Amino acid sequence: MFESLSTRLQDVFKSLQGQGRLTPENIEAALREIRLALLEADVNFKVVKAFIDRVRDKAMEDTVLKSLTPAQQVVRIVRDEMLALFGDAKGGLTESSKRPRVVLLLGLQGAGKTTTAGKLARWLSKQGRHPLLVSTDVKRPAAIAQLNVVAGKADVRVFDPAGDLDPVSRARGAMAEATTKGFDVVIVDSAGRLHIDDELMDELVAIKGVTDPSDLLYVADAMTGQDAIKSAGEFNRRVGVTGVVLTKMDGDARGGAALSVVSVVGVPIAFTGSGERLEDLEPFHPDRVVSRVLGMGDVLSLIERAEQAITQEDAQKLEQKIRSNEFTLEDFRDQLRTIRKMGPLEQILGMLPGMGNLKALSENKPDEKQLGRIEAIISSMTAEERRKQHIINGSRRKRIAKGSGTSVEEVNRLLKQFVQMQKVMKQLGGMAGLAGGGKNARRKAFELLRNRR
Repeated sequence: MFESLSTRLQDVFKSLQGQGRLTPENIEAALREIRLALLEADVNFKVVKAFIDRVRDKAMEDTVLKSLTPAQQVVRIVRDEMLALFGDAKGGLTESSKRPRVVLLLGLQGAGKTTTAGKLARWLSKQGRHPLLVSTDVKRPAAIAQLNVVAGKADVRVFDPAGDLDPVSRARGAMAEATTKGFDVVIVDSAGRLHIDDELMDELVAIKGVTDPSDLLYVADAMTGQDAIKSAGEFNRRVGVTGVVLTKMDGDARGGAALSVVSVVGVPIAFTGSGERLEDLEPFHPDRVVSRVLGMGDVLSLIERAEQAITQEDAQKLEQKIRSNEFTLEDFRDQLRTIRKMGPLEQILGMLPGMGNLKALSENKPDEKQLGRIEAIISSMTAEERRKQHIINGSRRKRIAKGSGTSVEEVNRLLKQFVQMQKVMKQLGGMAGLAGGGKNARRKAFELLRNRR
């Protein structure tokens, strides 16, 4: 989402690095480029003006102009002011002692509320909570059925009383069900409209009255830009909003909504959705987003995904194999599968420092299909061949190519490059070691981020 903005900002910083000393003229030229980059990214113009003014005030100070590393000072100022755009946002749900606590999802039709309900339920389940879902969208065809399908994939319960098509009654019934059956969270998937109307607002106010929600989350499609911000502001005025969930953060939108929402609406971003999988919802971390925009990567999120994809025991086994030079093609295939569990490869590489702008890689853009072909080749080998690749002669290569639906040339290429692949897997083994390292892993990641700055 932030690729274009990230590229523009990094170009500005590179131009400053070529200056031995900064002058007010250098800074003004850089600020003009930053202003254009933010406006083109669809950041609210008032937010941009205030942002540029704050950066100018700090960048014009003598400590920056006379610094031996003025470009780094400017990067630090831009980073700090970008963080300020997000306020004190901590991400996730607000603290609450209510049982059951209620999360009411708000938003216009098509923003992704139902999918977000399933993702949030999955996230809560991983936190050891017991969520109950209920849909109050009785007007949109198949809305209730859609929530049942999503809940089935997330392996969570849905309250769906047959024949009850009153939104307020369904919400009230879900509260009673949760109290009786011991569910500690109720997620209400409310109705949406193509536009804001009084009927929708009155319905939401009534549901709010019978559920007393701890969190009122406005679900916004990040690809709609400033329109999403305007709608969030209206919902906040009429119903009340405690946080925003930005969906489709993996799309090609310019990212202005994320940078504007806190300043314009006055509520924090609680979660971001970045894919179709139920796992693709995470609490919003301002420092990680800003680091990604400025080309510093997002090592912490990468580690957290690795922790979810590989157990500490498996990480230790892998590390031992690499250290004892026993890493085989079979281990390599297993690691390919682990990487694919972590999410789209392009998204994973985008979290590495300096790899945020993958579009700039052009022909070298990661190919998911190629990973599948490599896995197919290895799977077509016998167990002995995967352990001892040196025994694979010409006839075996023909058999492997035929069994995997590839060519002998591709099999040859894989075997020839396996030594280089082992080097890559050593790096992934180090990351796997971090995944099992808990606090030490995060400490190392923070050090890495600090060094990148």
